[in-house]
Amino acid sequence: MKFEGIYTPIITPHGPNGEIDRDGFTTMIETLIDAGVHGIIVGGSTGEYYAQTMDERHELMGHAKKVIDDRVPLIVGTGATRTEESVEYAAMAKAAGADALLVTSPPYAVPTERENALHALAIDRAADLPILLYNYPGRMGVNMGDEYLDRVGRSKNFVAIKESSGDINRVHLLARDYPHIQLSCGMDDQALEFFAWGARSWVCAGSNFLPAEHMALYRACAVEGDFTKGRRIMSAMMPLMRVLEQGGKFVQSVKHGCEMDGLPAGPPRAPLRPLNKDDKRQLEQVVRTLKTTIAKIEAEG
Repeated sequence: MKFEGIYTPIITPHGPNGEIDRDGFTTMIETLIDAGVHGIIVGGSTGEYYAQTMDERHELMGHAKKVIDDRVPLIVGTGATRTEESVEYAAMAKAAGADALLVTSPPYAVPTERENALHALAIDRAADLPILLYNYPGRMGVNMGDEYLDRVGRSKNFVAIKESSGDINRVHLLARDYPHIQLSCGMDDQALEFFAWGARSWVCAGSNFLPAEHMALYRACAVEGDFTKGRRIMSAMMPLMRVLEQGGKFVQSVKHGCEMDGLPAGPPRAPLRPLNKDDKRQLEQVVRTLKTTIAKIEAEG
């Protein structure tokens, strides 16, 4: 499987009491497909998988497949602390018709690289689907290092990695030493550097509400090879990336961004809380400026 383009880790819309808004979830999927994103990820951290029951996650992956059909690839997250649960999610995703899996390290457990690789290989055996690895040591506590990559690389299914360490040397390492594993941008403020080092895809939560602008950067860098234009677009996007990451309010900010566009989002589930008025105002100003600036850059060609 080739990962090319913008892959959106979709939010999970909620009603006022935190219940899943299934009609809103359908609307989000249709809106993203109409906007031209290249794939949709269900069960990622932006979708608040950690606050969902197993039944809810099962239902969401099945619902997503029914709505998407075969229009774009569906990637399903298998994140869980227990290997047995991740294996079960993988089997569910296979049965639901997923095109690929998103595989993380189990949080809190802090496994060795060998243990972490065996965790991933157990998930692989359960579904035999293409796998997009997700390296996020800041959340998971461990890094997918050389030993890990060498071990999982024995299976043909480990085809790509979403690199979210924030360490630019990891980008160099992956591009140089693991060219058989497709490099996918997982650190938004390094997107330009990822594309310069050969990444062909970007997993970006901001594309839930700004798909056109994220695709503009992808097109400029990965398709047109115009890094002068890409730097201008990236410069316009940097204030958004700083706002999204400030104070651990990432999911809340993405959800408010969707609501700014009239999309169903609702509040995040506990323990998270919605943005306050000042945070909302700041995000709204940043988004207005970003849209105007990138539209001007695109119009200039």
